[in-house]
Amino acid sequence: MAYIHRSLERKFIKMSSAFKVVMVTGARQVGKSTMLKHLAQDTGRVYVSMDDTDVRELAERDPKLFFQMYKPPILIDEVQKAPVLFEQIKIICDGNDKRGQFWLTGSQSKKLLKQAGDSLAGRICVLKMYSLSAKELEERPDDILEDFAFSSLQERSRNYPDNNILDVYTRIWEGGMPDMISMDAELRREYWNSYIDTYLMRDAVDDNGIQDAEGFRKILRACAAFSGELINYNDLGNAAGVSGVTAKEWVKVLQTMGIIFLLEPYFNNEVKRMVKTPKLYFCDTGLCAFLSSWTSRDTLMNGAASGHYLENYVISELLRNVSYGEKKVNINFYRDTNQKEIDLIVEMDGVLHPFEIKRAASPDRRIIRSFSLLQKSRKDIGAGGIICMAEKPFPIDSINSLIPVNLI
Repeated sequence: MAYIHRSLERKFIKMSSAFKVVMVTGARQVGKSTMLKHLAQDTGRVYVSMDDTDVRELAERDPKLFFQMYKPPILIDEVQKAPVLFEQIKIICDGNDKRGQFWLTGSQSKKLLKQAGDSLAGRICVLKMYSLSAKELEERPDDILEDFAFSSLQERSRNYPDNNILDVYTRIWEGGMPDMISMDAELRREYWNSYIDTYLMRDAVDDNGIQDAEGFRKILRACAAFSGELINYNDLGNAAGVSGVTAKEWVKVLQTMGIIFLLEPYFNNEVKRMVKTPKLYFCDTGLCAFLSSWTSRDTLMNGAASGHYLENYVISELLRNVSYGEKKVNINFYRDTNQKEIDLIVEMDGVLHPFEIKRAASPDRRIIRSFSLLQKSRKDIGAGGIICMAEKPFPIDSINSLIPVNLI
């Protein structure tokens, strides 16, 4: 299979020129090793994997000898399996001023980030990688629009095909795991079964000390059922037969593993009566769909939860744009104690851009009235609109537009 260029490449190369150590973390199988091996081609950089038992035993027994045999610049894969190396990496970093000496990959875990942070503070940059985005699959840059103005949307749409609900829900149902490209439904099902058993459950037990593996599996499925909703740990616990306290702990584990993320509500001292509960989303919608037993794109697209999946998809795509981009961008949602809500707020350069997310091709324009709730924030309100199934961008008023999902 041909290599698919990743949007994180730009940022990774830039950070490698500034930091002595750069580590890419993320969920299992999202393509961390593949990207770094591709970038290391023809550079003379040594590659070594901690999956190799003999190599790992050497690293654990004699880290100094390990780095005599495998001299920097080096790419160390699955470094979380030999955390003893961090102290020796620190010694080597402090012995010279070369940048980009150590490229590391590690499956995301709280323990790994703590060990790396404690040993390599000031020397390491940690970057997070997600499964493939729609833009990566289409070989487009994972950029975020500068201002969401209608003119900007029009300009972008010239380089994109018309928005199409079948294409969007194909992406949602399939997800973005690189190994799954071109798999049929049967292979896809077996891949996800293996992924959950081989990686997620093993990591939960081995790396996070979870002893009730069956209860954890139920929490994983419950999270899929509640995706796109305000998180309620008691409801999650009830669905899995565990306490709300245990559910909260396990949700943190799933966050750390890069499986789910919590979207925080927008907070501003000027705006009162706002909820403080985050919303739960999956980083990969394909895994979420599998866990909820949607057996095809069409059953998902026509099912009662199709709107939730579209919202999850839009926000997870934006999460990638924000993570890989150059600018500092915040994404949140708004809900107050009167149940008034705005699905998404993108904050850039101190300007709030509000959005609703709807499955319709021609949604009711009146829903943007909720955007006026942000006027109390004392921040500038920029262009926004309704992210929907419209084929092309279309103005709603002087600053808001109908925005095709594929332009996000």
